[in-house]
Amino acid sequence: MDGLPVVVVGAGPVGLAAAARLLERGLRPLVLEAGGQAGAAVAQWGHVRLFSRWSELVDPAARELLESGGWTAPAGEDCPTGAEWASRYLAPLADALDGHVRFGARVVGVARRGRDRVVDAGRDSEPLTVHVRTPEGEERITARAVVDASGTWGSPNPLGGDGLPALGEHAAADRIAYRVPDLAAGEERWAGKRVAVAGSGHSALTSLVALADLAERRPGTRVVWLLRRGGVGDIFGGGAADQLPARGALGLRAREAVEAGHVEVVTGFRTAAVEREGERLVLVSQGGWRLDPVDEVVVATGFRPDLTWSSELRLELDSVLQAPARLAPLIDPNAHSCGTVYPHGAAELRHPEPAVYLVGMKSYGRAPTFLALTGYEQVRSVVAEIAGDHEAAAKVELVLPETGVCGGAGLFDAPVEEQSGGCCAPTTVEALPLSAPPAR
Repeated sequence: MDGLPVVVVGAGPVGLAAAARLLERGLRPLVLEAGGQAGAAVAQWGHVRLFSRWSELVDPAARELLESGGWTAPAGEDCPTGAEWASRYLAPLADALDGHVRFGARVVGVARRGRDRVVDAGRDSEPLTVHVRTPEGEERITARAVVDASGTWGSPNPLGGDGLPALGEHAAADRIAYRVPDLAAGEERWAGKRVAVAGSGHSALTSLVALADLAERRPGTRVVWLLRRGGVGDIFGGGAADQLPARGALGLRAREAVEAGHVEVVTGFRTAAVEREGERLVLVSQGGWRLDPVDEVVVATGFRPDLTWSSELRLELDSVLQAPARLAPLIDPNAHSCGTVYPHGAAELRHPEPAVYLVGMKSYGRAPTFLALTGYEQVRSVVAEIAGDHEAAAKVELVLPETGVCGGAGLFDAPVEEQSGGCCAPTTVEALPLSAPPAR
């Protein structure tokens, strides 16, 4: 299979870094991107500013490839927006990989050549076949290995508190957004409205801060924050203790918005149904509590991997996170959330299916807190393994900036006073204005 390409699915930051690593090793990459540009998914949240600095967003092998063509890296301490990351780094990198990146090529299936999932024979000797749909039609590409860096952006989690869409959620799609609102592109949808934000991660905090700023400028704008957990806990993060200053500052700004009265916090609310009331929506909890009508809903409840096109591959995935089984214990948010992820690479990302790896955000399954640095080290190790350099693949070094706080086990359901530390102790939380469902 030496003459066959290594197919990389996705021309995002981690996919393009994998291609740069493959070239560095003398292997032939073929990056297949469903969108029409490098970082197509990143461009969709281009208005959002990253926590990471430029120095943490450029892969070392990609930097070397770019600089050989005269590219100058942006200032190391600046935190770019998604649009800046895509235009100033990902697009030039795709250009530097000219001939190795195909746009408008959507992967719809991957299998072992001539064998479905049930057949044992030949799985370690036959190449992989990648089924691709393009504007010109369908084709089949034979590959020596597949590195899936397709991410999770296209599969947001629903509003429903049980992981499935709430009753009426699809019918109310015109009033529900699953992304951070882009107020610069048009704030009239949100201004003067009562907006519900569901979620407890950084996308939710970013949405709250943006809408709270809008509330200061546009009277009548009200924000209600829906939390599934029983208390606020350490949701605002570590503040000044966060090793990514921009991430810590976001939590502080969200906290200030709540304390200033711009955001009403509702805890213990797991949405079961969405009902129409004229032009407004009424959210109903699993316990039967009916939220006062809202005009718009922002769902920031995370993402999940799309595994439909890998159904003929023998993947070993954790039953909870849908992440590679050996990686899952290292990133389980039920155990910790401080960003302390042990070094991992090809060994933890390996599956029973030979030469198939899930990397980047997709490797985290449903777990949050993924950073680009993680993906870059993943693909360095994976490409070394594909190239046969097992020593380099096993020597994984990964030091991630911690959030400065960790809720530990029971983070989502235990009241604040009952939460116990996981891999580090939670911070003290001051009283905040809260609403809670009536006892039932």
